[in-house]
Amino acid sequence: MSKKWWKEAVVYQIYWRSFFDSDGDGYGDLRGVIKKLDYIKNLGVDVIWLNPFYQSPDRDNGYDISDYYGIMEKAGDMAAFDELIHEIHQRGMKVIMDLVVNHTSDQHPWFVESRSSKNNPKRDWYIWKDPKDGREPNNWRSYFAPSCWEWDKASGQYYYHSFAVEQPDLNWENPELRQEIYKMMRFWLDKDIDGFRMDVINLLAKKEDLSEAENPYDISYLANNPGIHDYLQEMHREVLQHYDVMTVGEIPFVSPEEGLLYVDESRNELNTLFHFQVADEMPVWDMLRFKEIQTSWHEGLKKKGWNSQFLNNHDHTRQVTRYGNDRQYRIQSAKLLAAMIHTLPGTPYIYQGEEIGMTGVRFDSIEDYNDIAMKNKYHEEVSKGRDPQEVFESLLLLSRDNSRTPMQWNASSQAGFTAGEPWIKVNPNYKEINVESALNDTDSVYYFYQKLIELRKQNEVMVYGDYKDLLPDDEHLYVYTRSYNDVTWLIVLNHDDEQQRFTFNGFTNRKLILSNYRSEFEKNEEVLHPHEARIYKIN
Repeated sequence: MSKKWWKEAVVYQIYWRSFFDSDGDGYGDLRGVIKKLDYIKNLGVDVIWLNPFYQSPDRDNGYDISDYYGIMEKAGDMAAFDELIHEIHQRGMKVIMDLVVNHTSDQHPWFVESRSSKNNPKRDWYIWKDPKDGREPNNWRSYFAPSCWEWDKASGQYYYHSFAVEQPDLNWENPELRQEIYKMMRFWLDKDIDGFRMDVINLLAKKEDLSEAENPYDISYLANNPGIHDYLQEMHREVLQHYDVMTVGEIPFVSPEEGLLYVDESRNELNTLFHFQVADEMPVWDMLRFKEIQTSWHEGLKKKGWNSQFLNNHDHTRQVTRYGNDRQYRIQSAKLLAAMIHTLPGTPYIYQGEEIGMTGVRFDSIEDYNDIAMKNKYHEEVSKGRDPQEVFESLLLLSRDNSRTPMQWNASSQAGFTAGEPWIKVNPNYKEINVESALNDTDSVYYFYQKLIELRKQNEVMVYGDYKDLLPDDEHLYVYTRSYNDVTWLIVLNHDDEQQRFTFNGFTNRKLILSNYRSEFEKNEEVLHPHEARIYKIN
């Protein structure tokens, strides 16, 4: 398998509206990112991923785009964007943007034209269908609503939306539409960005068969449909092959075998992918299932394609809350999860605030939340007669707002995020958990991340090493090796609130490289503390 810069990189995701507000309007912005670039550079990361900042009515936090060539006023303007790209490159880092081309806003001029009449030239740029027996064409659901069909009274047809009703899906079968997308991609690549994170890219192709879904709640029928690989190979031919860039596809509902079709280096589609077997199948930590997933993806992509490693992002609850212990062992747990993600096969992603151990949040009522998916689900379930408090409690853990609260910079008002009123409330624990405190503590989560990233830069075994799970049936310990050329590393993780014992049979000649416990081992090295992580080099 070839060596590439993006395989060796560590990516830092910036959800800019919650990162740093430079002008006091309560929203983070691009100039706010510029002000904090030295902080990111100091961490050691190589690539910054920016969530969408295109012109948008902001119904779904920027994922409803009304102008692919414009900058949302909340984020800044094109001058700020150009300065940001320059400043990132000046510091030796790269930047990738979100590419959102499965859908647009219903306020995009394309859709305004498309819905104006059945005879409009852009009618076929979106997906329109006649009613069936006076109702929706079928029983398919969208991510955010009970149906993926929205009635348009003026034209007497339904349009298709995989997400909110304000986010109509584009019709990728239309070649004119595809060329317009490729033109837009070239525009941004020619502004010197370094690649794209491609939003739900495997949803572009739609099922031709509109028959009823046996289980409409299993919305996997929205993805991986015939034609998707033709579109991505065309995108590569038309655009991507002409630039040295990184592409990572957000690809839900795939097995390793299906995922390989997207990232096999011989197929000329994408460089790497986010799969969601962990996020979708593990609402809470499940050690045995996690091990199965890691082994199956390593074997499935081995020597052919490249994986990504993440446990949280702007759509998924912060990892130390969802998969760790954010109370008694928050610091140890945050470090253990970091050690795991950075030593598993694939490119590691850091979501802003993860590097200081930020946690999920619990607000008092549904009115305090902004997450459109959560709010829609709440109202849908309450309308069925369910107890509102019960519904509210059931949605808390996986609310996307868990990861969207403002970055906690210091213990001052609004966590130092804004001089104004933030667009979403700050997590109340910001006085204890913040960047300033982390930078003043040499044993903080931040400096542990910094060490892990530096180790990755200095040791190819962390990037290209083969992976082997040594204890696949252990529910508490995760022990595996990474081996490359003549180098072997042993990673020992106790993902438990109690002490656990591990016997180093066959690993007598070992050197400890990194641990998340400060003190030297007490009495017996074979006893691991709660949420202890160790990385050894085997000689």
